[in-house]
Amino acid sequence: MRPTRRNFLRGLGGAALALPWMESLSLEAPAKGVAQRMAHFYVPIGVVRRGFFPGEADHVIPKGNLGNVMASLGRQNPKFEVKPLDALTPTLEPLNDLKHKVNLVTGMDRTFQNGTDVHAQCACCYLSSAEPYSIAQSAWPLDRTLDHLVADHVSSRTPFQTLEFSCNTHKDNKESIHFDNISWYGTGHLAPSIRDPRKMYRRLFSTQENKRYQDVTDLVLEDARSMKRGLGYSDSQKFSEYFDSIRTIETQMVRLESMRSELAKVRFDEPPEAYLPRGEFIRLMGDLMVVALQTGLTNVTTFMVGPERWDTPYKFDGLFDNPRSHHGMSHNQTKMIDDLLKVDHFHMEQYVYLLEKMDSIQESDGTTLLDNTLFTYGSGLGDGSTHQYNDLPIIVAGSGGGKFKTGQHINMAEGTPLANLWLTQAKAMGLKIDRFADSVGEIGAVKAY
Repeated sequence: MRPTRRNFLRGLGGAALALPWMESLSLEAPAKGVAQRMAHFYVPIGVVRRGFFPGEADHVIPKGNLGNVMASLGRQNPKFEVKPLDALTPTLEPLNDLKHKVNLVTGMDRTFQNGTDVHAQCACCYLSSAEPYSIAQSAWPLDRTLDHLVADHVSSRTPFQTLEFSCNTHKDNKESIHFDNISWYGTGHLAPSIRDPRKMYRRLFSTQENKRYQDVTDLVLEDARSMKRGLGYSDSQKFSEYFDSIRTIETQMVRLESMRSELAKVRFDEPPEAYLPRGEFIRLMGDLMVVALQTGLTNVTTFMVGPERWDTPYKFDGLFDNPRSHHGMSHNQTKMIDDLLKVDHFHMEQYVYLLEKMDSIQESDGTTLLDNTLFTYGSGLGDGSTHQYNDLPIIVAGSGGGKFKTGQHINMAEGTPLANLWLTQAKAMGLKIDRFADSVGEIGAVKAY
């Protein structure tokens, strides 16, 4: 029997396993070609500006209203400018091999609405960018976020309209939901993120285990072996790589769960989660996100590296001897500038890990998953120590299926709303809108059409 995608997905025991595109199954491929995806990688607490932004390393001035905290502020070019993305700053250095597939976008601003916490508002309002005081029923300028507006248009046929990933492993909910979520169905209606990789794994693969935590690939392996004989050499290799990646995810989950249970037996000043390998946890959640996009389980995701302002610590794999609070360090830049720069570099390495993984996955037209995704790195603060909402750190990777030019440093004119970028992305994803939140126009320099 010729292998078909429908038979291939059937599996055993009621489980459904999605698969990436394969030539041997191409007769049942979608007629409209490669899907366009959108993903957002959110970093809390802003960045150390002198390490991230070109031209700021030598401009360091005191900020009096925060004691003697030293911060490089406002040294970006206030005028619109586009140039090739050549030499990279220390924080951006991990992007070097993929800089031809990304755009650094500087000069993007948001307006703070007085009356709510600065950290909470920068997170929960990041993807809605509503105008201050425009939402009458809320203290927050919080509206339906970009991911859900786009998903309404591009995810009507995917099993999940959106997926929300969070890498906050801590259980101490010391802050409100506004600090720990960037995805919202609408004002007051949270799209809750999943923090536990095991829960996300079960959700993605829809397993109805007869045995708790049964390996999902075992449910389909018998069918898969027979189907594999009907695949060509290239697809057979791709099939093996895909199943190996799923096995690796399972192994990582088992390892982290075992480590968590062992740590729970030890008395620490910090919670046990502070000692989990931070990078491994982020990459595990990221692997699950990539699988979901690769297999068409969803076309839209958000990925929150950590919550805003929580003082709960993380060890940050190999960076420090003891767990540290990112928020605490951000308010002591004078003494901890080198440590903060390490954290920023660490977060960039996790982002680049996902970019490389996506760029290695081939689509049916010869492009890569990254080529067909708008994958945005960003933060709702320009600087964590001063709580500034202007000059936000933004990187957009991927061309959205050839709709965006890449390899550029695009510096927007002073006062350009972040919503201009969201409008540009929404229209590139096919939305027929002329305005998004407080936008005043598109970013023409990024468009390839």
